[in-house]
Amino acid sequence: MRNWKLLLSRVGAGLLVLGAAASSPGQNGPPLTLEAARAQARKQHPRITAAELHALAARQTGREVRSAYYPTVTFEATAVGNSGANTRIAAGGLNNPLIYEREADGVKVSQLITDFGRTAHLSAAARARARAAEENQLATRAEITLAVDTAYFSTLRAQAVVAVARQTVAVRQAMLDQVTELTRQQLRSALDLSFAQVRFHEGRLLLAGAENEWAAARAALAALLGERAAGDYALVEVPVPAVAHPDAGALVAEALRNRPDLAGLRFTGVAAAQTARAEKEMRNPTLTAVGAAGIVPVHAPELKGDYAAAGLNFSIPLFEGMRLDARAKGAQLEAAAAAANTREAEDQVVRDVRVAVLNLDYAGERLELAGQLQATAREAFTLARAKYQAGSSSIVELNQAQLAATEADLELARAKYELLTRQSILQFETGREP
Repeated sequence: MRNWKLLLSRVGAGLLVLGAAASSPGQNGPPLTLEAARAQARKQHPRITAAELHALAARQTGREVRSAYYPTVTFEATAVGNSGANTRIAAGGLNNPLIYEREADGVKVSQLITDFGRTAHLSAAARARARAAEENQLATRAEITLAVDTAYFSTLRAQAVVAVARQTVAVRQAMLDQVTELTRQQLRSALDLSFAQVRFHEGRLLLAGAENEWAAARAALAALLGERAAGDYALVEVPVPAVAHPDAGALVAEALRNRPDLAGLRFTGVAAAQTARAEKEMRNPTLTAVGAAGIVPVHAPELKGDYAAAGLNFSIPLFEGMRLDARAKGAQLEAAAAAANTREAEDQVVRDVRVAVLNLDYAGERLELAGQLQATAREAFTLARAKYQAGSSSIVELNQAQLAATEADLELARAKYELLTRQSILQFETGREP
């Protein structure tokens, strides 16, 4: 009888390990904090690099458009030989200019004086597109930061689940050994042994799934950090802050004001509106100054040894086959579509912020309830163990209590990292830089 009670007390002591905080599985890699993971991803992730390059390219487009304000200088060299005297071009044109044998070198300068606002609007559109690209770069940075936070907390959660699963397997292995010995001594039935074996194999199945999830989470985090191989980092725990109840209305206003993706869409709308004005003004005249000068070291007697000329070109489109009207109308429609896209994105941000606030409130409540569940499960397990030791209950009740304690530990771990993830999501939705 003493051996039976001693064995049961050892089983109960082992099962109580599940009620305590499970230690994290060992990691041999260097420590990695959340801040360090964010910094590495911002430095190495290819999407952020691509967004930065797109922003730089957009600035060059602006320089290209503004080049219309500066003169165009072209060096020209011409050497001509003809087939005989008085050679003229007789076909292919209304005029028939005389062709002289010559070799000439000169410079041609062209300067736009005014196109009555079209280039100015195109330049403004290019500047707005460059600003949109810069805001999109910030939006990409925020998206990658959120992805890193999510992957970091997912890895910590999977790591905590692995710790609980390993403790579960160890305890159930000890329980199986003890029940096996009790069955051999005919102090327990074969049914008790069967239940212990089932629980042990369930624990192994839980551990296999948890380790697979942990490996997948580490691989996802490594990809966000710009690494090809899954690094064996020792992730540093993040403390759980006090659960707050933010004001959804104030956060919505902050998001509409600070979100870089919304700012990018607004600048895109400005660029579309400026382009529409520029296309409308294509019917305006263009005034250009043109000058040319050069030397003719080898020439026919009819030509002088140098030349210089300057003048003004004034052009105005009269009929383009409705091409200009179509371009202007199309640009106006694109500007209206850009405004509609911005409004849709703003409505979606309002919805996402409100949902993020609700999810954060629920995550805080879930963490509190999970703590209460764990305490209740521990107490239930303690009572079930006492009844089993006294012989007034079956192993089924003890198994149920043990299972409830394990689930409570898992739920508490999941609730903790769910709260941290929801806080990061709310930061992202409001446009805050973590």
